[in-house]
Amino acid sequence: MKKFLALMLGLLMLLTFVACADTNPDGEESQTESNTTEETVTVMSYEEYMAAEIDAEVVIEAYVQAHQSWWDNKITVYAQDEDGAYFLYEMACTEEDSAKLTKGTKIRVTGTKGAWAGEIEIMDATFEVIEGDTWVAEPTDVTDLLANEAELIKHQNKLVKFTDLTVSKIEYKNGEPGDDIYVTVAQGENEYSFCVEVYLTGTETDVYTAVGALKAGDKVDVEGFLYWYEGVNTHITAVTVK
Repeated sequence: MKKFLALMLGLLMLLTFVACADTNPDGEESQTESNTTEETVTVMSYEEYMAAEIDAEVVIEAYVQAHQSWWDNKITVYAQDEDGAYFLYEMACTEEDSAKLTKGTKIRVTGTKGAWAGEIEIMDATFEVIEGDTWVAEPTDVTDLLANEAELIKHQNKLVKFTDLTVSKIEYKNGEPGDDIYVTVAQGENEYSFCVEVYLTGTETDVYTAVGALKAGDKVDVEGFLYWYEGVNTHITAVTVK
């Protein structure tokens, strides 16, 4: 009888040891298969992005073409691919990560589609860099579309160029150098408002100096990003006096 009891005790101890060995330090039973599943991310084409409703969540991939100055863990980026362009307004970004957003860098962006005064943008965005693939856009000549708003807006946020415009007026946002420069240009009888965005160009750049020196009557070619503010409001990145 004693031998039988001893044998039973030994068996119970062995079973207890096996049960303990199959438990992790948190007291949860181990599993042969992981419960972790990878979330599938669907990246939109430019066409799908433009068709999405305002306030919809969007995921796009595009290439950085320029960005405004970093501030308060946010950065505004001009991005583009071969199909279209994107304005990434105040995207979440550390100062360290802002250094990664060089021209041509590919990024995946998740955010909310927004609209303000006609400008389609991505708001409340986050991003990740996609290594190994770069692309830089050449400016698209949209001179012939300047008077055709319905067609011109299809190129919104792209790097574009206009040729043979006439300067009508130059004025600084606060009346003197150091802030945005408002540039009124004419094509025939029509006038349009362009802008040197100081957060994009800074004040110590060739374009800021060149635009500040323009005067009414100058003939110019202009390059910039086709921003929209109740009509075309190109953010100028280069100007050539003819």
